[in-house]
Amino acid sequence: MKIIVAGGAGYVGRALVGSLVGDGHEVVVLSRRPETVRELPARVAPWDSAFSEVDGAGAVVNLAGVSIGGPLWTRRRKEAILASRVDTTHKLAEAIRAARRPPEVLVSASGIDFAGAAGDTIVDEMTPYGATFLARVCRAWEAAATEAPVRNVQVRTALVVGPAAHAISLMALPFRLFAGGPLGSGKQWFPWVDVDDLVRVYRAAIDDVSLQGPVHAVSPGLLRQRDAAKVFGRVLHRPSVLPAPAFALRALLGEQADLLLHGQRAITVKLDDSLFRVRDLSVSLARAL
Repeated sequence: MKIIVAGGAGYVGRALVGSLVGDGHEVVVLSRRPETVRELPARVAPWDSAFSEVDGAGAVVNLAGVSIGGPLWTRRRKEAILASRVDTTHKLAEAIRAARRPPEVLVSASGIDFAGAAGDTIVDEMTPYGATFLARVCRAWEAAATEAPVRNVQVRTALVVGPAAHAISLMALPFRLFAGGPLGSGKQWFPWVDVDDLVRVYRAAIDDVSLQGPVHAVSPGLLRQRDAAKVFGRVLHRPSVLPAPAFALRALLGEQADLLLHGQRAITVKLDDSLFRVRDLSVSLARAL
């Protein structure tokens, strides 16, 4: 089957593309700068060719979007975070509508942050959207995906843990410097998913015709942030006792501190439990670090 992967040069994209190509699928990666994409086992095409590439494909996967980490969330950065997700999804939905031979499914990334600061409330696929910036991004992102007149699945992804994951390397840095510990109260939940399990979720979203709408890619091995900090410490053989107060994180990061201080007690009621084979954070972190 021919599968289009927008944003296939990113961390999750590379893992998914490798899995699909390994199983014999024809994969085309859409990139805004195809000349810079190297070492992918798939054909790379410019975004300008989206309409012609989508026509006749069996599935389209959209992983495109600038990182929510990195630079501080200035007004311009927040606009880029939103536009890079919504605009690309709009374009793919438009290409699907225009196709003479449309794909069977559009699978779009989304975030477990859709629920905002949910506290101890159990968050499943039927939970309403929150009111934070990231929740508003997820809402607009998912709405854009539903414009495609085909089966569509939105994969609400938790923190991805795996080898060379940039976010995990950044989170590990304070521990390596003997300065790791709980963030804020440490009571917030710490949703995560192993990269290999996430690939299985995307493969299921492509293949399982019964899946529709949002699905939660989150490990059943859920724990609170203070307990996740202890796991980081054990894996790195470092202490995990130095707290980072919420006010200090807010002063340093502003609204971006939501990434560290807001956690979701997220579960899935739609996905088969067998997709999640890595349920112990220490196992996933040991491989990642």
